[in-house]
Amino acid sequence: MIRTLNGVTPKVAESAWVSEFAYVVGNVEIGEYASIWPGVTVRGDGDNAIVIGDYVNIQEGAVIHGNGLTLEDRVSVGHSVVVHCNRVGRGSLLGNNCTVLNRAILEENCLVAANSVVLDGARFPANSFIVGAPAQVKRQISEKQLASMRHTTDELVKRAAWFKDSGL
Repeated sequence: MIRTLNGVTPKVAESAWVSEFAYVVGNVEIGEYASIWPGVTVRGDGDNAIVIGDYVNIQEGAVIHGNGLTLEDRVSVGHSVVVHCNRVGRGSLLGNNCTVLNRAILEENCLVAANSVVLDGARFPANSFIVGAPAQVKRQISEKQLASMRHTTDELVKRAAWFKDSGL
């Protein structure tokens, strides 16, 4: 469901897919080939847009909320993730049920492990493997992890096209 709030309607690229069972409202921009899966909430009630880049996937049960939050291109947001930060860098993956709090910044290709909690104002450098509650850098991501992250993005672009082409 895509809804207008205070006269502002989400902008959704023609190639993107938003499930009819997702809730996207207000000041939101969704890029090319992005996918918003069932049960996702994207609440753009701030002055600055929530920007969801190209080839981003936001999976079931995730909540995206913030004022000026940006998910750069090719980000994967896992199931039941809460994103309430400033920026998630290109190519990053947020593992299932993790939380990324206010003003946090993740540079490109960060991998946040499932159930981790990125605290308010935290900043993590590119290629970090981030784990724990509170989240800390465990090490740099491996080539195998990077390949898996890229595969996830590519696979969800393909699967979203199946849903979109099926009229779902």
